[in-house]
Amino acid sequence: MNPRIADVARDTQETQIAARINLDGTGQTDLATGIPFFDHMLDQIGRHGLIDLSVKATGDLDVDDHHTVEDTGIVLGQAVAKAVGDKRGITRYAHAYVPLDEALSRVVIDFSGRPGLHYFVDYPRARIGAFDVDLISEFFQGFVNHAQVTLHIDNLRGVNAHHVAETVFKAFGRVLRAATTLDPRAAGQMPSTKGTL
Repeated sequence: MNPRIADVARDTQETQIAARINLDGTGQTDLATGIPFFDHMLDQIGRHGLIDLSVKATGDLDVDDHHTVEDTGIVLGQAVAKAVGDKRGITRYAHAYVPLDEALSRVVIDFSGRPGLHYFVDYPRARIGAFDVDLISEFFQGFVNHAQVTLHIDNLRGVNAHHVAETVFKAFGRVLRAATTLDPRAAGQMPSTKGTL
């Protein structure tokens, strides 16, 4: 099996981001976005997805965290798309339910080739520490637009905003792992009746 590794860099007037992803890794992460809570959430993706993930970002944090978070989603989406390649043999669909104490979230993904985010998460408060929870949907929107996936994210319950966010990111890591897993029964087939994704 060829290694499914991708390196992507994106430089704009607002951010400079470099990411490396190994879909067949062991969950090793090296994260430095300048936003500690966001690094903590990205770590959940790597560790629970068994994806090796490196993200180095420099952004206009003096303005706010928005550009760095959104652009990281864009870069990770590009990296996943590059690492998956033509999608032959992947499982394609996956879902995960992840609890953390009182919080429970469900994430469902389809490597459909059609970007779509359906995000239904109500946070009990607007900030987790200094982090604006509105940016989480911006991260996932950037990701789906560039990974070309359909992604459904639903928080089913939760009263602690940190717990809610963490269940979302953990479940997202698990669906990435499951949907990109190569199915030995598929023997390199395209997982679509169209013959392409």
